[in-house]
Amino acid sequence: MTFDLNGKVALVTGAARGIGYETARQIHMRGASVTVVDLDADEAREAAERIGDRAIGIAADVTDAGAMRSAVAETVERFGGLDVAMANAGLAPPSIATMRSVPAEEWERVIEVNLLGVWHTVRAALPQVSEREGHIVVVASVAAFANGMLGSSYMTSKAGVEQMGRALRTELMPLGASASVAYFGWVDTRMVQDTFARPGANVLEEIAPDFLMKRITPAQAGAAVVKGIEERAPRIFAPKWWRYLSALRGLLNPLLDRRSERDPRIVAAIREAEDRSSSARESASSL
Repeated sequence: MTFDLNGKVALVTGAARGIGYETARQIHMRGASVTVVDLDADEAREAAERIGDRAIGIAADVTDAGAMRSAVAETVERFGGLDVAMANAGLAPPSIATMRSVPAEEWERVIEVNLLGVWHTVRAALPQVSEREGHIVVVASVAAFANGMLGSSYMTSKAGVEQMGRALRTELMPLGASASVAYFGWVDTRMVQDTFARPGANVLEEIAPDFLMKRITPAQAGAAVVKGIEERAPRIFAPKWWRYLSALRGLLNPLLDRRSERDPRIVAAIREAEDRSSSARESASSL
């Protein structure tokens, strides 16, 4: 069961740049009309202008359910319906920290955007997408099946999105609609660049094989998503080799967890994160 994007209408969140922008642009190239949703109104409109005539930019916060309903309503009013929605907006934790040391509001903000933001997007799009036998993409990550040490809010949010997408696909299929879960490795976006610039992030590069750390471009990630939509694929992996690690996660994860507990580089990184947090608290208390 394939899906022809020509003449369809799509909405993509977090689409002013990066993966979201490239997906919206390539969907538009297939003949679809596109709504670019992002926090900043000017950036959303500028991205839509770069994409082309059948694109509009809308400012909306995915953590605001009402704003997402309004974005869908505006899309329907402008283009006559909605066939495809991609819940792409997300953020990374602003610091490399343990659950003991991370500020509670920082941890919860990641969950609010990455998990509840996806829920608000999906919930707003479902009436149209199900009626028009369309397709929804929720963006998880290979982080959904990785050990979450030093970044547990992100991994927790992406594991939740994975479960949401799996359930959503099963629930949509009897209606003639469908859903995909997208799993990205390292994509060379601003978010990834900022993450690796933070203190403590170097441990990821030290413990992972080089081929797993290789970054792909946002255009490559967007192309994978578009192909997945056209094929109504249940899972979209970019780069493709992550699908094999996902398939083996039941065997590999216990072994990797055990390794993480004993790896001196990880132990040192956790202690450094705790020390940074203690220093930050001491500096704040002295002001």
